Amino acid sequence: MWRNTVGFSSKLLAASKASSSLRVPLLHHGVVTRSTSTAAGSGPESTEAAGSVKLGFSSGSPGSSAVDLSSFVAAASVLKSRDVVDFAKHYGRCYWELSKARLSMLVVATSGAGYVLGSGSAIDYMGLCCTCAGTMMVAASANTLNQVFEVKNDAKMNRTKRRPLPSRRISIPHAVTWAASSGIVGTALLASKANMLAAGLGASNLVLYAFVYTPLKQIHPINTWVGAIVGAIPPLLGWAAASGQVSLNGLLLPAALYFWQIPHFMALAYLCRKDYADGGFKMFSLADASGQRTAAVALRNCLYLLPLGYLAYDWGLTSGWFCLESTLLALAISCTAISFYLNRTTKDARRMFHASLLYLPVFMSGLLVHRVTENEQQLTIENSVKIVEMSSSLETTEGSQENRKQQSVGGGQRRPPVSYASAAPFPFLPAPSYATP
Repeated sequence: MWRNTVGFSSKLLAASKASSSLRVPLLHHGVVTRSTSTAAGSGPESTEAAGSVKLGFSSGSPGSSAVDLSSFVAAASVLKSRDVVDFAKHYGRCYWELSKARLSMLVVATSGAGYVLGSGSAIDYMGLCCTCAGTMMVAASANTLNQVFEVKNDAKMNRTKRRPLPSRRISIPHAVTWAASSGIVGTALLASKANMLAAGLGASNLVLYAFVYTPLKQIHPINTWVGAIVGAIPPLLGWAAASGQVSLNGLLLPAALYFWQIPHFMALAYLCRKDYADGGFKMFSLADASGQRTAAVALRNCLYLLPLGYLAYDWGLTSGWFCLESTLLALAISCTAISFYLNRTTKDARRMFHASLLYLPVFMSGLLVHRVTENEQQLTIENSVKIVEMSSSLETTEGSQENRKQQSVGGGQRRPPVSYASAAPFPFLPAPSYATP
């Protein structure tokens, strides 16, 4: 029994030497004091006492040994808790990078904006939180599967070679388990707390991103347009989660996301041409040495953003102020696209990329600030109906007053002059009848 205790305590003491914080309990229980007192002893007792001091035990009463043993248990618990913290930090960081958390949060923001726009006058905040959480899990699953399928390509690119899978900080089966669990839980959350339409959109978007867009990146440049469809679905998901349907107004923000992603991705593909070539990805910019076609595609899609503000106002989704703000914003990003089209330099491509990063949050903020709820639309319609009724009543009143005024001339019932002529100068003609039909 003593030997087992000595072995366990010596291991703990060796571990405590590696960390200065673990020495505090030992000093607190009098290890230094005992080493001084036992040095003056003699014989076997002093030798045993010295040995006990090295191990952190006292040669005194049995109660002191129990106290020192509790100190080692405390030191072991501190060491174990530190291992748990390091373990959690490691895998938490890996999950964060596998999920592409910043990109996933952007997806959640677009989904939340779609939910608010589709909620009308009353917003269910619990439903909004559940929709955002489910969207986050589905996006994390899709991004993880994307990295699982592209682990060899990521290892060849400077921009991605330090990700968890290429750097072997986590295994592929572990990443697949994380992707499957988060995708299933996210879809189930959307189905239970929102509706089946939102869950179907989330699941289909996961499949489209992981199993269609990801392999297309190594096959054909059309992958950029497929990826734009993937990015346009989350706001539609949010609208469907709030309203339970897909309507014409709900397609406005997805259209903005689709057209916005093209110049955004074109600028990124132009800036990272070498990395994409090293990774084996078939991007549109790789087959365009001059960059003219890449810039033309970006400019064309920037121009598509111009009428969106007017459509939002015309469809009753926002007020007239958003029409003006959205037009000015689209003109600003179009100017950067024109500059990139004329010069096609890295500086101009980076300017267009930064403009695209600014465009999306400002556009969505304007939609939310200037949105018109159903109650406000109903009040506007009622006011317009009242104005029409008032104008028609005024016209009727003016007409009746004019008739009374005409009837008052002559002091009695007026008859056309033809009746008088027919009765007196031409007695052989019958008098005209004025009966109303």
